[in-house]
Amino acid sequence: MTRRDRLGKGLGALLGQYLEPQAEDAEIRRVKLAAVVPNPLQPRRSFSDQELEELAASIRENGLLQPLVVRPAPGSTDRYELVAGERRFRAIAKLGWEDVPVLVRDASDETLLVLALVENLQREALNPVEEAEGYRSLVDRFKMSQADIARAMGRDRSTVANFLRLLNLPPSVRKLLESGELSMGHARALLSVQDTVRAGELARKAVREGWSVREMERQAGKEGTGAAPRRKNGTRPVDPVVRALEEALQESLSTRVSIKRGRKGRGVIEITFHGSEDFERVFELVTGREAGEVVG
Repeated sequence: MTRRDRLGKGLGALLGQYLEPQAEDAEIRRVKLAAVVPNPLQPRRSFSDQELEELAASIRENGLLQPLVVRPAPGSTDRYELVAGERRFRAIAKLGWEDVPVLVRDASDETLLVLALVENLQREALNPVEEAEGYRSLVDRFKMSQADIARAMGRDRSTVANFLRLLNLPPSVRKLLESGELSMGHARALLSVQDTVRAGELARKAVREGWSVREMERQAGKEGTGAAPRRKNGTRPVDPVVRALEEALQESLSTRVSIKRGRKGRGVIEITFHGSEDFERVFELVTGREAGEVVG
């Protein structure tokens, strides 16, 4: 059974009442395109302009082969929210159509999210972080268990669990995963590195040097699962506020930051960088300018 077949069967098992409408309820109607708004729970954040242009060209040539599936927008009598067909909706907008054929269905928020997830996964359109965040929404908003999600998506429960674990990675690593610079295999290896700053450093080095997943696993294994390194004097910051500020700066800059407070409120902030390239990255994050603009 193919991945697409599994996804289709999982979707039908959970949402058959919406995807298999009764004959008397299956009328296709035309509504103003301006009256349709995107799925508010759409997990996919970016859409390729090239893909949309290609789809628009196909629709222009062959027509819309499947109507959009919509639901009445809550609190409105003449507006609709997309249930399925976000790419088709965006492509049609590029064509400048005034109205569009739709099937109107009553659908819950849970249905909107699950349908959007499955529709994107069938096309392998979601990056791992978007997929993980979609699963997290199902857990948080609709109290679905990992087993429930796995059945709906046609996946193994362990696969769903592994995606959810990706959300424990520091933001700097998730960003590289979203952009495709790191693979899911690289990211999973970094889950064993509890020092979030060090995890970010390893991720950037892996991208820069083109590490394989096996090399990432080897480097992450060297780090062990211990806590973040102690300060040189062997003690941790006494003031929890200072420690929290350090951690916030480290998360923002993706490097180690040390705050040393002296008397009368004075102090020093030390920001670690690793080579000229990393210095330029940190400089741009702090100033919003490229180093070359200042010294050029």
